Amino acid sequence: MILNILQTGEPVLRQQARALTITEIHSVSVQQLIESMRETMLNAPGVGLAAPQIGQPLQLAVIEDREEYHQGLSTAQLKERNRTPVPFHVIINPKITIETTDTAEFYEGCLSVAGFVGLVPRALKVKVECLNENAEPVILQANGWYGRILQHEIDHLHGTLCIDRMKMHSFTTYENYNRYNRHT
Repeated sequence: MILNILQTGEPVLRQQARALTITEIHSVSVQQLIESMRETMLNAPGVGLAAPQIGQPLQLAVIEDREEYHQGLSTAQLKERNRTPVPFHVIINPKITIETTDTAEFYEGCLSVAGFVGLVPRALKVKVECLNENAEPVILQANGWYGRILQHEIDHLHGTLCIDRMKMHSFTTYENYNRYNRHT
């Protein structure tokens, strides 16, 4: 089922999400929520979706960066962003560790700030300890664009939006980004 993606201004997007218990993760309702979040993310389309974005204050996000999403980027842009396809997966109750002080700035959008993008500095390398959809512990090592996606989605679980981290002078409509900045 395709869910409604909430837009900035909704109070749930600014709240700390609560952790899920093992019992909750195994429940039919959470498993159905995960599937609906996946369908919603793909329909948007997006590379990640956190539960607060669909009105659920839970520490749960789905992620997938499909190869087809890379088609508008040149080989040089993909290399610069260190962007490769990321298979579908679920992160629950994540704990993130920034593993480098090195950062990169790229234009970033958000399904909850529809139609806008801005330059957001993010760490180049992170480690995430979380549970998957089966409540199994997982450790994710990520760099480049995948690391950026993880940081973005985990921010949502703490009530932070990309507009809180972006360089405000770069805030623009997606249309103007495509017109003037797509090469960056």
